[in-house]
Amino acid sequence: MKTMKFSTGILCIAMLLSACSMSNTAKGGLIGGGSGGALGALIGQLAGGGKGAAIGAAIGTAVGAGTGTLIGHKMDKAKKAAEAANAETEVITDENGNAAAVKATFPSGILFSLSSSTLSAQAQSNLKTFVTNLDTDLDLSIYGFTDNTPFKGVSAAQSQEKNKVLSLQRAQTVSNFLKSSGLAASRIREVTGLGETNPVADNSTAAGKEQNRRVEIYIFPSEALIKQAQQQAQ
Repeated sequence: MKTMKFSTGILCIAMLLSACSMSNTAKGGLIGGGSGGALGALIGQLAGGGKGAAIGAAIGTAVGAGTGTLIGHKMDKAKKAAEAANAETEVITDENGNAAAVKATFPSGILFSLSSSTLSAQAQSNLKTFVTNLDTDLDLSIYGFTDNTPFKGVSAAQSQEKNKVLSLQRAQTVSNFLKSSGLAASRIREVTGLGETNPVADNSTAAGKEQNRRVEIYIFPSEALIKQAQQQAQ
């Protein structure tokens, strides 16, 4: 398990919000309202890019001072729920070192066979465990990825597009299964396929390719949880 630390939150927020293509509405909600939806939009901007510190800083700014204990406790539980489902976890902390979000990575060996978007029986069991143990006041964003294995008989650009479609199918499969296992659809903020982009390992090796064929789930506080934390901090 990795923990990402961040010590210069104010500067990062200024740089992040000026650099991102997020709408002004989302920016305003993030800074002023502590909106869970705006946080989901920010995570969507940064997914797969390894910028957990920026996410943590943004969540810390959105929820305000004094809310870290409640949200941190929920994130600790989210981490355990993901690990119980055989996911690798990465805790994203705010500028005070409190857990602000959890990135759970489900590798292809757990979820899918090569070139497939069908969940194995073991994967279904793992995801049911995840839903069962996940608190109901947390939201999710789901992102699918592939390795760079080319499709036969098509151009490189067409192959990349096919991998993007496959990655979306994998993300959608996970989303649909989570919902069928009891997760409220309103808690899933985004389902996206990012194809070959943002590899986490060397695509020139079989082991690296397997790591790159993955689904990432970001777990973060819902708007209701943020408001609850703000009220308790007053």
